[in-house]
Amino acid sequence: MNYKNVTIAGSGVLGYQIAFQTAFHGFNVTVYDLNDTVLDKAKTKFKTLSEAYKKDLNATDEQLEKTRQNLNYTSDLALAVKDADLLIEAVPENPTIKIDFYKKLAKVAPEKTVFATNSSTLLPSEFADATGRPSNFIALHFANTIWVHNTAEIMGHPKTDPNVFKDVVAFAKAIGMLALPLHKEQPGYILNSLLVPLLSAATDLLVSEVADVQTIDKTWMKATGASLGPFGILDVVGITTAYNINKMTAEKTQDELKIKTVNYLKENYIDKHKLGVATGEGFYGYPNPAFESPEFLK
Repeated sequence: MNYKNVTIAGSGVLGYQIAFQTAFHGFNVTVYDLNDTVLDKAKTKFKTLSEAYKKDLNATDEQLEKTRQNLNYTSDLALAVKDADLLIEAVPENPTIKIDFYKKLAKVAPEKTVFATNSSTLLPSEFADATGRPSNFIALHFANTIWVHNTAEIMGHPKTDPNVFKDVVAFAKAIGMLALPLHKEQPGYILNSLLVPLLSAATDLLVSEVADVQTIDKTWMKATGASLGPFGILDVVGITTAYNINKMTAEKTQDELKIKTVNYLKENYIDKHKLGVATGEGFYGYPNPAFESPEFLK
């Protein structure tokens, strides 16, 4: 693995975390996004991340200064990838947007550049042809708060070069991740294949009026020893994500319970801008959610 220059396309929820984590581990990182206004927002988020790295990883001021020096920014795609050994795509989770991005990228990226998608729900084979380099294309999926929940799921598609797969596994390890290789394509990878049914079951119980949010979370936390219940997890993931997943399922299946769930989430959370940790309120209030109280499980 001879990667030195890494480009992150998209500075949203996961994009800016991937960029910072990669720069923290000594790689030269270019952050690409659509315009300078969006990039300026990312720079502000990097300041917040610096504090999190100090608190959670005991990062020193010297390490963080080097991290900042390793970060570059541009809204010019050709400039962003001109020296890239690896490009990690973290653009919105929409097939049309991703395909359009890859077609533009293919025209300007050097032949050596490996493309990796951070998509959490879409398969790499859906975009392989659009990249113009299917053998040099792979999925590399991170979980939120990647410096703490440092998982990296690596998933190829039938045309991925085995050497590219090995290199991306090595890269994941080099940026402090627990590398988790998948042997075949799987919608939702490992993490979301396990997590989505749990979260779906929790919302089913709530909407069916079997139990309330806190009782469901208490049950899961006490019985399994988990530090978060499903609704605590949903607040971290973002209630918008849960809403979108349920909406897609409801439209496909016309399942009555899913339709009811979509309406419930829209009326009680989406319309009221209670979207989880990011907005300070979701199923719980932040920064001091009830489940963190020592009394919660008594």
